[in-house]
Amino acid sequence: MENNTEVTEFILLGLTNVLELQVPLFTIFTLIYLINVVGNLGMILLILLDSRLHTPMYFFLSNLSLVDICYSTAVTPKVMAGLLLGDKVISYNECAAQMFFFAVFATVESYLLASMAYDRYAAICKPLHYTTTMTTSVFTQLALGSYICGFLNACFYVGDIFSLSFCKSNMVHHFFCDVPAVMALSCSDRRISEVIFVVLASFNIFFALLVILISYLFVFVTILKMPSVEGYWKALSTCASHLTAVSIFYGTVIFMYSQPGSSHSMDTDKIASVFYTMVIPMLNPVVYSLRNKDVKSALKKVVEKAKLSLGLTS
Repeated sequence: MENNTEVTEFILLGLTNVLELQVPLFTIFTLIYLINVVGNLGMILLILLDSRLHTPMYFFLSNLSLVDICYSTAVTPKVMAGLLLGDKVISYNECAAQMFFFAVFATVESYLLASMAYDRYAAICKPLHYTTTMTTSVFTQLALGSYICGFLNACFYVGDIFSLSFCKSNMVHHFFCDVPAVMALSCSDRRISEVIFVVLASFNIFFALLVILISYLFVFVTILKMPSVEGYWKALSTCASHLTAVSIFYGTVIFMYSQPGSSHSMDTDKIASVFYTMVIPMLNPVVYSLRNKDVKSALKKVVEKAKLSLGLTS
């Protein structure tokens, strides 16, 4: 398609134009972002340093932490600059790059969640064959496949959206270059692009979600057959954190991306977007890991070593 774009930059309208809210929102988002980066980096380092956490489940958790940092970083710093400095201008190429990296890592997160569900299925339903089922080769390929799917998905999204012409308004009714918000500005016939977007988004969301649902169907059937109450609750507790995060992530993503662009309410989308671009990445270390006994034990071990090295122990 020939691109007759005349727009060379976009203006992100942000969350609000109320001046009194700019500084409070900047403070809140800065705090959220710092907790996100520190929490997820801490989780990655903890998993790397403790050999007891060198298992498939924690391998996926470390990748999830990395992805959470990356896709939040694609959005949050620009939002904070807009709130503090009023810098709401983003160039055409920067907008495409932001959309690309966000799409890459958001898609990777979706497939990593599916891989983690399969790992729980293998651990609970086939415990005697777990080590032969989830080999180093298998869980490495699952993670690598997640990144490849994310890259290909982002290429389709960005290639399709930025093949359209932008020759009218350059006001993006959002706080970042999200696909529906940018697509709405095109002066081209975007009906085919909307169909492509909904089909791709729906496939990525529902394929990963189907894997999760099937995995947990087998998991719950296995748990219900357990004769020991202690074994029942132990197995259930290993799934609770993952299910909580899956519910939050997919609830907002399905709401956002599985509807035609014409059905979108941008104000509602912006509120939902805050959750999955900023809040969910911050919560994941807590939801997945800090409730986990192995992680708590590893963290306590690291803290005790740090105290010993600093001479703080009595």
